[in-house]
Amino acid sequence: MSKTRSAEGLVALVTGASRGIGAAIARRLAAEGAEVGIVARSMDAHPHLPGTLRQTALDIRDLGGRAVALPGDLSDPLTRRRIVEDALGRLGRVDILVNNASAAYYMPFERYSEKRYRIAFEINVRAPFDLAQGLLPGMRERSRGWILNISANSAQHPIPKQYDEFQRGGGGLLFGMTKAALDRFSTGLAAEVADEPISVNSLYPVAAVRTPGTEALGLLPDDPTLVEPLEVTVEAAMAMCTCDPGSISGRVVSTRGILEELGRKPRSLDGSAEFVE
Repeated sequence: MSKTRSAEGLVALVTGASRGIGAAIARRLAAEGAEVGIVARSMDAHPHLPGTLRQTALDIRDLGGRAVALPGDLSDPLTRRRIVEDALGRLGRVDILVNNASAAYYMPFERYSEKRYRIAFEINVRAPFDLAQGLLPGMRERSRGWILNISANSAQHPIPKQYDEFQRGGGGLLFGMTKAALDRFSTGLAAEVADEPISVNSLYPVAAVRTPGTEALGLLPDDPTLVEPLEVTVEAAMAMCTCDPGSISGRVVSTRGILEELGRKPRSLDGSAEFVE
């Protein structure tokens, strides 16, 4: 349990919380004192990946926190509406929204199907849009709120004559498109709420994040300098979820960049001790 309790009294909703970054952010928010609603497609195990929504809820309760599991497919508009209603009904309010859920398909351009294209935009762009639209009125009414969209380094434009093997081979085009749209959504919404104490930001790791999922899928590069510890990602997310909205909003920032800017050191995933890389 964290000693800082920086989210004490706050209520958060985190998507993509069955494993990896989303599960870790949800647990850290709970360790910092927040009540947490957690969203993933189902309560049960993925056929190829470790982690479940059920386990995340149990982990939060073991920390002494409160977790409300809200299973549902974020690619479905009716489900997104129901998740907003259920979150407000069961938690009472949402002060912090973390849009972490993502759909990523890595393949050359010619192989993208209409179904994959639709799902990528529904989950990566439309779901954050709809959840924010459903929860923003309450934030405005209470004059307090944080919306954090988890983006990706692949949203950055490839640089001509500096294309790496992954960019040349095809793989990140659709994912990068959707995350670029998410970044623009973040900055545009931040502009609309600039006169209110509501923070809207987009945060991206600058390297592959070490999670059970990325390890299981063999997505981590051999070079350790190209791998970001999960603790770094989570610490940056916590900074953005508890920042002063008047000071930090409308930003598209990297995890290490914001931590360096704030002079903040990563801590363990439960916030109880400093993390040493």
